[in-house]
Amino acid sequence: MAIAIVPEKSLTVNPLKQSQALGASLAFLGLKGTMPLFHGSQGCTAFAKVVLVRHFREAIPLATTAMTEVTTILGGEENVEQAILTLVEKVQPEIIGLCTTGLTETRGDDIEMFLKDIRERHPELNHLAIIFAPTPDFKGALQDGFAVAVESIVKEIPKAGGIKPEQITILAGAALTPGDVQEVREMVTAFGLEPIFVPDLGASLDGHLEDGYTPITASGTTLKELRSLGSSAFTLALGESMRGAAKILEERFGTNYQVFRDITGLEPVDQFLQKLSLLSGNPVPEKYRRQRRQLQDAMLDTHFYFSSKRVSLALEPDLLWTMVGFLQSMGAEIHNAVTTTRSPLLELLPIKNVTIGDLEDFENLAQGSDLLIGNSNLNTISKRLSIPLYRLGIPIYDRLGNGLFTKVGYRGTIELLFGMGNLFIEQEESSMMNQWSSVINK
Repeated sequence: MAIAIVPEKSLTVNPLKQSQALGASLAFLGLKGTMPLFHGSQGCTAFAKVVLVRHFREAIPLATTAMTEVTTILGGEENVEQAILTLVEKVQPEIIGLCTTGLTETRGDDIEMFLKDIRERHPELNHLAIIFAPTPDFKGALQDGFAVAVESIVKEIPKAGGIKPEQITILAGAALTPGDVQEVREMVTAFGLEPIFVPDLGASLDGHLEDGYTPITASGTTLKELRSLGSSAFTLALGESMRGAAKILEERFGTNYQVFRDITGLEPVDQFLQKLSLLSGNPVPEKYRRQRRQLQDAMLDTHFYFSSKRVSLALEPDLLWTMVGFLQSMGAEIHNAVTTTRSPLLELLPIKNVTIGDLEDFENLAQGSDLLIGNSNLNTISKRLSIPLYRLGIPIYDRLGNGLFTKVGYRGTIELLFGMGNLFIEQEESSMMNQWSSVINK
């Protein structure tokens, strides 16, 4: 059981966390025909767009209500209305994901009332799905905003319908990459089940060329699929942060659910495949039995390099939970852990304590580690401390292939093992070379 520590500092130095609005926009980007709309200044939207473009190296659709000093004081309803009408005229979205920012949340704009009044004045918008996600960026973090957006989606869109035994809803949390979503889809469909992902980043941000240009999201979960969620026979929530959305579906439609806090590592993947087997009534396909044996061999090959290694992590709570369990299963020690926001998982972590802090806290605590794990903002810390960095999370702007990186399932776990194992090997070789150089110089 871990103790959550919040440093008593009057300011954040070298921030670790990303904003709620960024997380919500990422979730909305997994819906087809969507335009995320930030209710705030142009700078809020520009910052989020830059982070996502640099991480995924894709064109990212984001719009803004472009609040100014005057409109912030007088009220933002006119800006919200004009932004929605302009988007409908220019890009014809099927869904608009409306996210608030710190600016408008501080003022206290009543967005739900705004939307009600706008729809009354413009009945031509009745066909348009507008999903509102309150995401003040002065509290919470990316994972919180992502979860709020998913909860707003399942609260607003689905309709009741007859149960389809093969159809299941999969709530894919912020810790999953597009590559992870694709791997989960392959696993689920191998059992003859029909998954609907909310959101489906594996279809929209996996890095592929479309037939033509579109100013809105070209792929992802469709509006038709969202409306059919009430017909799903079961809900799989991937990540503790998705529990709230799963409960909403249960309350609305009576859909039973199960939360999988992680599906990385031998035992978690075994449990996930066993659940799919129970839901479908089909045995585990032979290809996964072979992948399991491959993972066991990879664990034998790499465990010498992981054993007793001290690892420091700076990750969002869901991702932190996954990596702590994975590393400890391989015999590594968690030297320290820093995260971005509160979560029920923090006190359950099998480590001494976890810090809710920034990268200054992380750098002070990480000294003496053998490996750092976190996003690209840890790179300068890695160089100052001369400790290798394994990049994970958002943003990663100095490596390619972030959209297709996979860490779930047997294959994803193997990718993690070899990636980190190779860093440990390089570290040992470098240490030996330094020792030999010291002996020779003497």
